[in-house]
Amino acid sequence: MKKLYFIAIYPPKEIIEEVKVFKRDLAIYYDNSKALKNEAHITLFPPFSREVELESDIHIAFQKINTAMDPFDIELNGFGSFPNPKSPVLFIQPEESIHLTELYHSVKQQFNFAKYSFTPHMTVGYRDLTWENYLKAWEKYKEQEYQTKFLVDKILLLRHEGRWVPIAEKKLGAN
Repeated sequence: MKKLYFIAIYPPKEIIEEVKVFKRDLAIYYDNSKALKNEAHITLFPPFSREVELESDIHIAFQKINTAMDPFDIELNGFGSFPNPKSPVLFIQPEESIHLTELYHSVKQQFNFAKYSFTPHMTVGYRDLTWENYLKAWEKYKEQEYQTKFLVDKILLLRHEGRWVPIAEKKLGAN
Protein backbone atom coordinates (compact mmCIF):
# COMPACT_ATOMS: atom_id res chain seq x y z
CA MET A 1 0.00 0.00 0.00
CA LYS A 2 1.27 3.47 -0.91
CA LYS A 3 1.20 6.55 1.30
CA LEU A 4 2.04 10.19 0.68
CA TYR A 5 4.90 11.89 2.54
CA PHE A 6 6.42 15.38 2.59
CA ILE A 7 8.93 17.49 4.50
CA ALA A 8 8.05 20.90 5.91
CA ILE A 9 8.61 23.65 8.43
CA TYR A 10 5.61 24.36 10.62
CA PRO A 11 5.22 27.67 12.44
CA PRO A 12 4.03 27.79 16.06
CA LYS A 13 0.32 27.25 16.80
CA GLU A 14 -0.41 31.00 17.16
CA ILE A 15 0.71 31.65 13.58
CA ILE A 16 -1.17 28.59 12.30
CA GLU A 17 -4.30 30.09 13.91
CA GLU A 18 -3.61 33.56 12.44
CA VAL A 19 -3.23 32.06 8.95
CA LYS A 20 -6.46 30.09 9.45
CA VAL A 21 -8.29 33.44 9.64
CA PHE A 22 -7.18 34.22 6.06
CA LYS A 23 -8.06 30.69 4.92
CA ARG A 24 -11.55 31.04 6.44
CA ASP A 25 -11.98 34.35 4.64
CA LEU A 26 -11.16 32.64 1.34
CA ALA A 27 -13.53 29.77 2.15
CA ILE A 28 -16.43 32.11 3.01
CA TYR A 29 -16.03 34.87 0.42
CA TYR A 30 -14.14 33.18 -2.42
CA ASP A 31 -15.53 29.63 -2.32
CA ASN A 32 -12.11 28.15 -1.50
CA SER A 33 -12.44 25.59 1.28
CA LYS A 34 -9.70 23.10 0.29
CA ALA A 35 -6.92 25.15 1.88
CA LEU A 36 -8.63 24.83 5.28
CA LYS A 37 -7.70 21.13 5.31
CA ASN A 38 -3.98 21.81 5.75
CA GLU A 39 -2.27 23.71 8.53
CA ALA A 40 0.06 26.56 7.58
CA HIS A 41 3.56 25.39 6.68
CA ILE A 42 6.50 25.96 4.34
CA THR A 43 7.23 22.96 2.13
CA LEU A 44 10.86 21.86 1.90
CA PHE A 45 10.11 18.76 -0.19
CA PRO A 46 6.73 18.32 -1.90
CA PRO A 47 4.42 15.33 -1.38
CA PHE A 48 5.69 12.07 -2.81
CA SER A 49 4.26 8.57 -2.85
CA ARG A 50 6.02 5.50 -1.43
CA GLU A 51 5.15 1.97 -0.39
CA VAL A 52 4.57 1.87 3.37
CA GLU A 53 6.99 -1.07 3.54
CA LEU A 54 9.73 1.32 2.39
CA GLU A 55 8.97 3.90 5.07
CA SER A 56 12.10 3.00 7.04
CA ASP A 57 14.18 4.16 4.02
CA ILE A 58 12.41 7.51 4.16
CA HIS A 59 13.16 7.79 7.90
CA ILE A 60 16.83 6.93 7.32
CA ALA A 61 17.17 9.58 4.57
CA PHE A 62 15.30 12.11 6.73
CA GLN A 63 17.67 11.54 9.67
CA LYS A 64 20.67 12.00 7.33
CA ILE A 65 19.59 15.56 6.43
CA ASN A 66 22.33 17.91 7.59
CA THR A 67 20.68 20.16 10.19
CA ALA A 68 23.93 21.30 11.80
CA MET A 69 22.94 24.94 11.61
CA ASP A 70 21.72 27.37 14.20
CA PRO A 71 17.96 27.84 14.51
CA PHE A 72 16.91 30.95 12.57
CA ASP A 73 14.00 33.35 12.24
CA ILE A 74 11.71 33.39 9.24
CA GLU A 75 9.94 36.69 8.66
CA LEU A 76 6.56 36.54 6.99
CA ASN A 77 5.70 39.73 5.19
CA GLY A 78 2.54 40.27 3.15
CA PHE A 79 1.00 38.16 0.43
CA GLY A 80 2.08 36.82 -2.91
CA SER A 81 0.55 34.63 -5.56
CA PHE A 82 1.17 32.23 -8.40
CA PRO A 83 -1.24 33.65 -11.00
CA ASN A 84 -1.71 30.43 -12.97
CA PRO A 85 -5.21 30.49 -14.55
CA LYS A 86 -5.56 26.69 -14.24
CA SER A 87 -4.54 26.52 -10.57
CA PRO A 88 -3.93 29.90 -8.95
CA VAL A 89 -2.35 30.05 -5.49
CA LEU A 90 -2.52 32.80 -2.88
CA PHE A 91 0.12 32.71 -0.15
CA ILE A 92 1.89 34.49 2.68
CA GLN A 93 5.37 35.48 1.65
CA PRO A 94 8.46 34.77 3.72
CA GLU A 95 11.30 37.26 3.42
CA GLU A 96 14.26 35.92 1.51
CA SER A 97 16.49 33.92 3.86
CA ILE A 98 19.88 32.43 3.17
CA HIS A 99 19.29 30.05 6.10
CA LEU A 100 16.02 28.77 4.61
CA THR A 101 17.73 28.23 1.24
CA GLU A 102 20.59 26.41 2.98
CA LEU A 103 18.10 24.16 4.81
CA TYR A 104 16.29 23.41 1.53
CA HIS A 105 19.62 22.39 -0.08
CA SER A 106 20.35 20.08 2.86
CA VAL A 107 16.96 18.40 2.36
CA LYS A 108 17.55 18.19 -1.39
CA GLN A 109 20.86 16.35 -0.84
CA GLN A 110 18.98 13.44 0.72
CA PHE A 111 15.69 13.76 -1.19
CA ASN A 112 16.79 14.38 -4.75
CA PHE A 113 14.48 12.10 -6.73
CA ALA A 114 11.98 14.80 -7.71
CA LYS A 115 12.69 17.94 -9.67
CA TYR A 116 10.93 21.00 -8.31
CA SER A 117 11.68 24.67 -7.91
CA PHE A 118 11.93 26.01 -4.39
CA THR A 119 9.76 29.09 -3.95
CA PRO A 120 9.17 29.33 -0.21
CA HIS A 121 5.58 30.26 0.63
CA MET A 122 2.79 29.56 3.12
CA THR A 123 -0.34 28.71 1.11
CA VAL A 124 -3.60 30.45 1.98
CA GLY A 125 -5.72 29.63 -1.08
CA TYR A 126 -5.39 26.98 -3.81
CA ARG A 127 -6.91 23.85 -5.38
CA ASP A 128 -10.62 24.77 -5.57
CA LEU A 129 -9.86 28.48 -6.01
CA THR A 130 -11.26 29.48 -9.41
CA TRP A 131 -9.44 32.01 -11.57
CA GLU A 132 -12.33 34.49 -11.16
CA ASN A 133 -12.30 34.15 -7.37
CA TYR A 134 -8.52 34.31 -7.31
CA LEU A 135 -8.64 37.65 -9.17
CA LYS A 136 -11.17 39.05 -6.66
CA ALA A 137 -9.23 37.73 -3.66
CA TRP A 138 -5.93 39.00 -5.04
CA GLU A 139 -7.42 42.51 -5.32
CA LYS A 140 -7.96 42.40 -1.56
CA TYR A 141 -4.83 40.51 -0.49
CA LYS A 142 -2.17 42.15 -2.66
CA GLU A 143 -2.35 45.23 -0.40
CA GLN A 144 -3.21 43.35 2.80
CA GLU A 145 -0.62 43.66 5.55
CA TYR A 146 0.49 40.70 7.58
CA GLN A 147 3.85 40.60 9.31
CA THR A 148 5.21 38.20 11.86
CA LYS A 149 8.22 36.03 12.44
CA PHE A 150 8.97 32.70 14.03
CA LEU A 151 11.96 30.61 14.98
CA VAL A 152 12.75 27.63 12.79
CA ASP A 153 14.33 25.08 15.10
CA LYS A 154 13.21 21.81 13.48
CA ILE A 155 11.88 20.22 10.31
CA LEU A 156 9.10 17.64 10.12
CA LEU A 157 8.48 14.52 8.07
CA LEU A 158 4.75 14.00 7.56
CA ARG A 159 2.58 11.16 6.28
CA HIS A 160 -0.92 11.54 4.90
CA GLU A 161 -3.53 9.69 6.98
CA GLY A 162 -6.64 11.52 5.77
CA ARG A 163 -4.74 14.58 7.00
CA TRP A 164 -1.02 15.28 7.34
CA VAL A 165 0.45 13.72 10.48
CA PRO A 166 4.04 14.34 11.67
CA ILE A 167 5.92 11.02 11.92
CA ALA A 168 9.44 12.35 12.59
CA GLU A 169 11.18 15.58 13.41
CA LYS A 170 14.77 16.71 13.23
CA LYS A 171 16.03 19.61 15.32
CA LEU A 172 18.39 22.21 13.92
CA GLY A 173 21.75 22.69 15.60
CA ALA A 174 22.64 19.05 16.02
CA ASN A 175 23.46 16.28 13.61
